[in-house]
Amino acid sequence: MYSSITLIVGWLTDKLLSDPTWLPHPIVLFGKAIAAGERWLNKGGHRRAKGGVLTLVLIVLTFCITAGIIHLLGLLSFTRPLSVMIFSAILIFYCLAGTTLCKEVRMVFEAADRSLYDGRRQVGRIVGRDTSELTDQEVRKAALETLAENLSDGVIAPLFWLLLLGVPGMMTYKMINTLDSMIGYRTERYRLFGTVAARIDDAANYIPARLTAMLMIIVAGKPRLWRFVCRYGSQHASPNSGWPEAALAGILHCRFGGTHTYFGETIEKPYIGENERTITSADMRRAIAVNLRAEIAMVVVVAIAMMVVRWIL
Repeated sequence: MYSSITLIVGWLTDKLLSDPTWLPHPIVLFGKAIAAGERWLNKGGHRRAKGGVLTLVLIVLTFCITAGIIHLLGLLSFTRPLSVMIFSAILIFYCLAGTTLCKEVRMVFEAADRSLYDGRRQVGRIVGRDTSELTDQEVRKAALETLAENLSDGVIAPLFWLLLLGVPGMMTYKMINTLDSMIGYRTERYRLFGTVAARIDDAANYIPARLTAMLMIIVAGKPRLWRFVCRYGSQHASPNSGWPEAALAGILHCRFGGTHTYFGETIEKPYIGENERTITSADMRRAIAVNLRAEIAMVVVVAIAMMVVRWIL
């Protein structure tokens, strides 16, 4: 019961506060640790091994520190259940990014409506690719692709690992995801150093990505799209990103993908979907609605599962 209440409180806090810039965020600390390790180790020989060591050390430390703090709160506090619940709810709030991303995607479309320059600059806040040469349609598609992918990375996957391994598992997943987003690229600089981080992220997201796609088509009332999702989801360069993108492409009856530029290097990516049509703000609003319904469905499922597990144990 306590775990379910903690989840609901953390999730509602994300809905109310999103990610206020004035609030210190542990993901920023994750990023600083990764950046410092990358500057120190990503040079000379044995880069794959050194990147692997950095990745594993940060993952293990994240789990152990989080679990240790929760354990200490349980031992030292006179209000043991309450202090653990509050701390856990705060971390759940930090780990969920659904509200922020929906706001960012809406801002991309509003900026693109003003000018192509504003659209490129705004979408550059949420994608890792070069946006300086994107067309208006490419800006809008990039925003929707990111919305779909990050429903998995920013909501469904953290909740999945919360259910499996508790708050320490949720925080550890965020470290894995941050590692991949910073050093998991196939560019010359990161190809060797980020190999282990990318592979661990692939494994951590394998089930959540497919679960995300399934939830999306179910809440959209289009479960028959599963065959479409399986067809195009597996064509993506990433073993996971293509699944939620394929789900959204099927729901919107549009086409995503194509060639992108990352850190000055051109990366060929296959197309996802068949219908090359104009993307409008109506598509953005529909996509955000699907994301929100899928998020609510996952929160309900995880909360119920937590209550069942607690009742059984």
